[in-house]
Amino acid sequence: MHSSTHSGTLLITYISSTKHSLAAKTGGCFPGRAWVTLEKGGRKSMRDLQAGDRVLASTERGNLIYSEVLAFLDRDPAIKKHFYVISTHNGATLSMTAAHLLFVWDGNCTGGALPAEGAMQTIFASDAHPGQCLLTLERKGAEGHLNGQLSRITRLRVWEDRGAYAPLTAQGSLLVNGAMTSCYAAVEKHQLAHWAFGPLRMLYSWTGPNRVQGEGLHWYAHALRWVGKLLLDSELFHPWAMEGTDR
Repeated sequence: MHSSTHSGTLLITYISSTKHSLAAKTGGCFPGRAWVTLEKGGRKSMRDLQAGDRVLASTERGNLIYSEVLAFLDRDPAIKKHFYVISTHNGATLSMTAAHLLFVWDGNCTGGALPAEGAMQTIFASDAHPGQCLLTLERKGAEGHLNGQLSRITRLRVWEDRGAYAPLTAQGSLLVNGAMTSCYAAVEKHQLAHWAFGPLRMLYSWTGPNRVQGEGLHWYAHALRWVGKLLLDSELFHPWAMEGTDR
Protein backbone atom coordinates (compact mmCIF):
# COMPACT_ATOMS: atom_id res chain seq x y z
CA MET A 1 0.00 0.00 0.00
CA HIS A 2 2.83 2.35 0.86
CA SER A 3 4.61 1.54 -2.39
CA SER A 4 1.48 2.23 -4.46
CA THR A 5 0.91 5.54 -2.71
CA HIS A 6 4.53 6.55 -3.25
CA SER A 7 4.36 5.67 -6.96
CA GLY A 8 1.13 7.63 -7.35
CA THR A 9 2.71 10.64 -5.68
CA LEU A 10 5.68 10.52 -8.04
CA LEU A 11 3.38 10.34 -11.07
CA ILE A 12 1.23 13.23 -9.82
CA THR A 13 4.39 15.28 -9.38
CA TYR A 14 5.42 14.40 -12.93
CA ILE A 15 2.08 15.47 -14.40
CA SER A 16 2.02 18.79 -12.55
CA SER A 17 5.45 19.70 -13.89
CA THR A 18 4.91 18.82 -17.55
CA LYS A 19 3.09 20.61 -20.35
CA HIS A 20 2.93 17.53 -22.56
CA SER A 21 -0.37 17.04 -24.37
CA LEU A 22 -1.00 13.83 -22.47
CA ALA A 23 -1.57 15.86 -19.30
CA ALA A 24 -5.15 16.76 -18.44
CA LYS A 25 -4.94 20.43 -19.36
CA THR A 26 -7.83 20.59 -21.80
CA GLY A 27 -10.64 20.08 -19.32
CA GLY A 28 -12.39 17.07 -17.89
CA CYS A 29 -13.10 13.69 -19.41
CA PHE A 30 -13.52 9.98 -18.78
CA PRO A 31 -11.60 7.21 -20.58
CA GLY A 32 -13.24 5.15 -23.30
CA ARG A 33 -13.52 2.07 -21.11
CA ALA A 34 -15.53 3.89 -18.41
CA TRP A 35 -19.18 2.85 -18.29
CA VAL A 36 -22.62 4.25 -17.53
CA THR A 37 -25.91 2.59 -16.58
CA LEU A 38 -28.68 2.72 -19.19
CA GLU A 39 -32.37 3.25 -18.47
CA LYS A 40 -33.24 0.35 -20.76
CA GLY A 41 -30.96 -1.91 -18.75
CA GLY A 42 -27.32 -2.88 -18.77
CA ARG A 43 -24.18 -0.84 -19.12
CA LYS A 44 -22.57 1.03 -21.99
CA SER A 45 -18.97 2.15 -22.36
CA MET A 46 -18.11 5.78 -22.98
CA ARG A 47 -16.65 4.88 -26.36
CA ASP A 48 -20.04 3.44 -27.42
CA LEU A 49 -22.27 6.02 -25.72
CA GLN A 50 -24.38 8.17 -28.04
CA ALA A 51 -26.37 11.36 -27.74
CA GLY A 52 -29.98 10.37 -27.10
CA ASP A 53 -29.10 7.54 -24.70
CA ARG A 54 -30.75 7.85 -21.28
CA VAL A 55 -28.31 7.16 -18.47
CA LEU A 56 -28.38 7.01 -14.69
CA ALA A 57 -27.73 10.39 -13.08
CA SER A 58 -28.41 11.94 -9.70
CA THR A 59 -29.71 15.03 -8.01
CA GLU A 60 -27.34 16.81 -5.65
CA ARG A 61 -29.33 15.27 -2.80
CA GLY A 62 -28.38 11.84 -4.07
CA ASN A 63 -31.71 10.77 -5.59
CA LEU A 64 -31.15 8.59 -8.65
CA ILE A 65 -32.85 9.57 -11.90
CA TYR A 66 -32.36 8.87 -15.60
CA SER A 67 -31.29 11.73 -17.84
CA GLU A 68 -30.77 12.07 -21.60
CA VAL A 69 -27.30 12.53 -23.07
CA LEU A 70 -27.58 15.75 -25.10
CA ALA A 71 -24.08 16.01 -26.56
CA PHE A 72 -20.41 15.52 -25.81
CA LEU A 73 -18.50 18.50 -24.46
CA ASP A 74 -15.33 16.72 -25.53
CA ARG A 75 -14.81 13.54 -27.51
CA ASP A 76 -11.53 12.09 -28.71
CA PRO A 77 -11.34 8.29 -29.08
CA ALA A 78 -7.64 8.13 -29.95
CA ILE A 79 -5.95 10.42 -27.44
CA LYS A 80 -4.08 9.11 -24.41
CA LYS A 81 -4.42 10.99 -21.13
CA HIS A 82 -3.55 10.63 -17.48
CA PHE A 83 -6.58 9.91 -15.32
CA TYR A 84 -7.04 10.07 -11.58
CA VAL A 85 -8.27 6.66 -10.47
CA ILE A 86 -10.39 6.95 -7.32
CA SER A 87 -11.37 3.78 -5.42
CA THR A 88 -13.94 3.51 -2.65
CA HIS A 89 -14.57 1.21 0.29
CA ASN A 90 -17.42 -0.62 -1.45
CA GLY A 91 -15.38 -1.38 -4.56
CA ALA A 92 -16.31 1.43 -6.94
CA THR A 93 -13.41 2.65 -9.10
CA LEU A 94 -13.76 5.88 -11.06
CA SER A 95 -11.29 7.35 -13.59
CA MET A 96 -11.41 11.02 -14.60
CA THR A 97 -9.02 13.76 -15.63
CA ALA A 98 -7.64 16.15 -13.03
CA ALA A 99 -9.92 19.10 -13.82
CA HIS A 100 -13.19 17.15 -13.84
CA LEU A 101 -15.69 17.88 -11.06
CA LEU A 102 -16.54 15.22 -8.52
CA PHE A 103 -19.29 15.29 -5.88
CA VAL A 104 -17.95 14.52 -2.38
CA TRP A 105 -19.03 14.73 1.23
CA ASP A 106 -16.60 15.26 4.09
CA GLY A 107 -18.81 13.81 6.83
CA ASN A 108 -19.00 10.30 8.29
CA CYS A 109 -20.29 7.96 5.60
CA THR A 110 -20.29 4.81 7.73
CA GLY A 111 -23.57 3.05 7.02
CA GLY A 112 -23.96 4.71 3.63
CA ALA A 113 -26.88 6.99 4.54
CA LEU A 114 -27.35 9.92 2.17
CA PRO A 115 -26.37 13.39 3.43
CA ALA A 116 -28.77 16.26 3.95
CA GLU A 117 -29.65 18.42 0.96
CA GLY A 118 -26.82 20.80 0.13
CA ALA A 119 -24.20 18.81 2.05
CA MET A 120 -22.50 17.46 -1.08
CA GLN A 121 -19.88 19.70 -2.67
CA THR A 122 -17.91 19.53 -5.90
CA ILE A 123 -14.13 19.42 -6.07
CA PHE A 124 -11.63 18.80 -8.84
CA ALA A 125 -10.63 15.16 -9.17
CA SER A 126 -7.03 16.14 -8.40
CA ASP A 127 -8.20 17.48 -5.00
CA ALA A 128 -9.87 14.25 -3.88
CA HIS A 129 -8.30 12.46 -0.92
CA PRO A 130 -8.92 9.34 1.20
CA GLY A 131 -11.63 9.80 3.80
CA GLN A 132 -13.97 11.83 1.63
CA CYS A 133 -17.23 10.14 0.63
CA LEU A 134 -18.64 9.55 -2.86
CA LEU A 135 -22.19 8.72 -3.82
CA THR A 136 -22.02 5.23 -5.30
CA LEU A 137 -24.45 2.75 -6.77
CA GLU A 138 -25.80 -0.18 -4.79
CA ARG A 139 -28.20 -2.94 -5.79
CA LYS A 140 -30.66 -4.05 -3.12
CA GLY A 141 -33.17 -6.83 -2.84
CA ALA A 142 -33.83 -9.88 -4.94
CA GLU A 143 -34.86 -7.72 -7.90
CA GLY A 144 -31.66 -5.67 -7.75
CA HIS A 145 -33.20 -2.23 -7.23
CA LEU A 146 -30.66 0.56 -7.64
CA ASN A 147 -30.00 2.85 -4.69
CA GLY A 148 -27.46 5.54 -3.89
CA GLN A 149 -25.04 4.88 -1.05
CA LEU A 150 -22.16 6.92 0.35
CA SER A 151 -18.81 5.16 0.37
CA ARG A 152 -15.44 6.41 1.61
CA ILE A 153 -12.50 7.01 -0.73
CA THR A 154 -9.76 4.55 0.18
CA ARG A 155 -7.18 4.92 -2.59
CA LEU A 156 -6.05 7.31 -5.31
CA ARG A 157 -3.60 6.74 -8.12
CA VAL A 158 -2.87 8.09 -11.59
CA TRP A 159 -3.08 5.96 -14.69
CA GLU A 160 -2.70 6.53 -18.42
CA ASP A 161 -5.64 5.39 -20.53
CA ARG A 162 -7.03 5.87 -24.02
CA GLY A 163 -9.95 8.04 -25.07
CA ALA A 164 -11.44 11.25 -23.69
CA TYR A 165 -15.21 11.58 -23.39
CA ALA A 166 -17.27 14.23 -21.60
CA PRO A 167 -21.01 13.58 -22.06
CA LEU A 168 -23.49 16.33 -21.18
CA THR A 169 -26.80 15.18 -19.71
CA ALA A 170 -29.92 17.26 -19.20
CA GLN A 171 -29.44 16.84 -15.44
CA GLY A 172 -25.80 17.97 -15.52
CA SER A 173 -24.64 14.86 -13.67
CA LEU A 174 -24.19 11.16 -14.34
CA LEU A 175 -23.00 8.03 -12.59
CA VAL A 176 -19.78 6.71 -14.12
CA ASN A 177 -18.51 3.29 -13.06
CA GLY A 178 -21.20 3.46 -10.39
CA ALA A 179 -20.09 6.78 -8.83
CA MET A 180 -21.77 10.18 -9.05
CA THR A 181 -19.94 12.86 -11.02
CA SER A 182 -20.65 16.21 -12.57
CA CYS A 183 -20.76 16.63 -16.34
CA TYR A 184 -18.56 19.70 -16.00
CA ALA A 185 -14.91 20.54 -15.54
CA ALA A 186 -12.34 23.32 -15.35
CA VAL A 187 -14.39 25.66 -13.11
CA GLU A 188 -14.72 24.55 -9.48
CA LYS A 189 -18.42 25.37 -8.98
CA HIS A 190 -20.89 22.84 -10.41
CA GLN A 191 -23.82 25.23 -10.14
CA LEU A 192 -21.92 27.96 -11.99
CA ALA A 193 -21.04 25.54 -14.80
CA HIS A 194 -24.60 24.19 -14.92
CA TRP A 195 -25.92 27.74 -15.26
CA ALA A 196 -23.36 28.60 -17.96
CA PHE A 197 -24.32 25.54 -20.03
CA GLY A 198 -28.04 26.28 -19.62
CA PRO A 199 -28.44 27.82 -23.10
CA LEU A 200 -26.82 24.77 -24.71
CA ARG A 201 -29.07 22.39 -22.81
CA MET A 202 -32.08 24.48 -23.82
CA LEU A 203 -30.97 24.45 -27.46
CA TYR A 204 -30.84 20.65 -27.50
CA SER A 205 -34.20 20.44 -25.69
CA TRP A 206 -35.63 22.23 -28.74
CA THR A 207 -33.66 20.57 -31.51
CA GLY A 208 -33.06 17.16 -29.95
CA PRO A 209 -29.69 15.65 -28.98
CA ASN A 210 -26.63 16.36 -31.10
CA ARG A 211 -26.32 12.99 -32.83
CA VAL A 212 -23.84 14.06 -35.53
CA GLN A 213 -21.14 15.72 -33.40
CA GLY A 214 -17.58 15.17 -34.54
CA GLU A 215 -14.45 14.78 -32.47
CA GLY A 216 -12.79 17.40 -30.30
CA LEU A 217 -13.94 20.07 -27.90
CA HIS A 218 -17.54 21.24 -28.39
CA TRP A 219 -17.75 24.75 -29.86
CA TYR A 220 -19.84 25.99 -26.92
CA ALA A 221 -17.36 24.68 -24.34
CA HIS A 222 -14.54 26.31 -26.28
CA ALA A 223 -16.39 29.66 -26.32
CA LEU A 224 -17.17 29.43 -22.60
CA ARG A 225 -13.52 28.84 -21.77
CA TRP A 226 -12.55 31.94 -23.73
CA VAL A 227 -15.25 34.06 -22.05
CA GLY A 228 -14.40 32.66 -18.64
CA LYS A 229 -10.75 33.62 -18.97
CA LEU A 230 -11.85 37.19 -19.69
CA LEU A 231 -14.53 37.62 -17.03
CA LEU A 232 -13.93 35.26 -14.12
CA ASP A 233 -11.34 35.12 -11.37
CA SER A 234 -8.56 32.74 -12.35
CA GLU A 235 -8.82 31.09 -8.91
CA LEU A 236 -12.15 29.57 -9.97
CA PHE A 237 -10.40 27.46 -12.61
CA HIS A 238 -8.24 24.40 -12.38
CA PRO A 239 -4.75 25.60 -13.44
CA TRP A 240 -4.14 22.72 -15.85
CA ALA A 241 -7.48 23.25 -17.58
CA MET A 242 -6.58 26.81 -18.60
CA GLU A 243 -2.97 26.26 -19.71
CA GLY A 244 -3.66 25.26 -23.28
CA THR A 245 -5.75 26.97 -25.94
CA ASP A 246 -5.08 24.45 -28.67
CA ARG A 247 -8.45 22.68 -28.31
